[in-house]
Amino acid sequence: MIYRYLIKPLLFRFNPETAHQLVFTTLGMLGKVPGANFLLRQISRPIQKSEAVSVAGIRFPNAIGLAAGFDKDAHLFRELGALGFGFVEVGTVTPLPQSGNPKPRLFRLPKDAALINRMGFNNDGVAAMAKRLRVSHSGLIIGGNIGKNKNTPNEAAVADYEKCFRELFELVDYFVVNVSSPNTPGLRELQEKKPLLDLLNRLQVVNSELAQVYGKTTRPVFLKIAPDLTNNQLDDVVDVILESKCAGVIATNTTIRREPLTSDKKFIELLGAGGLSGKPVKQRSTEVIRYLHQKSGGAFAIIGVGGIHSAADALEKIKAGASLIQLYTGFIYEGPGLISRIRRALGARN
Repeated sequence: MIYRYLIKPLLFRFNPETAHQLVFTTLGMLGKVPGANFLLRQISRPIQKSEAVSVAGIRFPNAIGLAAGFDKDAHLFRELGALGFGFVEVGTVTPLPQSGNPKPRLFRLPKDAALINRMGFNNDGVAAMAKRLRVSHSGLIIGGNIGKNKNTPNEAAVADYEKCFRELFELVDYFVVNVSSPNTPGLRELQEKKPLLDLLNRLQVVNSELAQVYGKTTRPVFLKIAPDLTNNQLDDVVDVILESKCAGVIATNTTIRREPLTSDKKFIELLGAGGLSGKPVKQRSTEVIRYLHQKSGGAFAIIGVGGIHSAADALEKIKAGASLIQLYTGFIYEGPGLISRIRRALGARN
């Protein structure tokens, strides 16, 4: 209630990127106060052992995660975890720092409870992220979402992903290979079957090598895909996941489509290119989850993300075949209370 009637109206007075920075500054300051994270965990309801779920060999405190893009550089994963998330995915990170696309590059569509972004993998680079992740995070599960630099040609993309993988191997619990952002030119071409299989097979080789070097288990590798893939392309995804022995799929990223939207068409056209997220993606995201789950016979894990703005939305993803779910746009529109509502709904279901 406080978020809906006080905090959200205040934040929505600012442009989205400024509002995001205000939230980060506030949480960062709060996180420096002794005991503040403990207090946040009490307010958001301490996570119970009964909420835990095992997926891809990892025991997640609960099934609700924060999707990549919110904490791009791993600045506030502990504070965000204290809000009740069972896991936080940081990134997308690239080998070298990059500023991303020119501003403005993040836009709200309040009538549709949606966002359009063309951030362009703005981040501080993998070395800076690794430095921050070396601090303790008290059992919070961390996922590392990795990508390639904008100026790296697709022919050399494998090396970019491998560098990020090596740098973060000891510091994250699972990896996400992001080849589905619409905001890096040519990136989605890596979703084609051959380049995708080459990329994932190489990362799995590195995965095994590093596990032996550090005396650890291999890290689960997930592939994040676009909602715009055809069923034939989804069939290829199933084949690639099974052949490369990856842990599973994150379905889905943002869409380049602009329907169904109720916002003014001229306004949307003026905003230009970018990935659409939020409620308009909900149905297609769930369709992709259901298709992959049925086509694979449940052979791999699926993390559902896209248009989750209520507990009912989350349950819909789970029923379609997702083992875990992630929030992003719904978290912005509905606030931290959404996490508790979903946790209660999942608890009532068990």
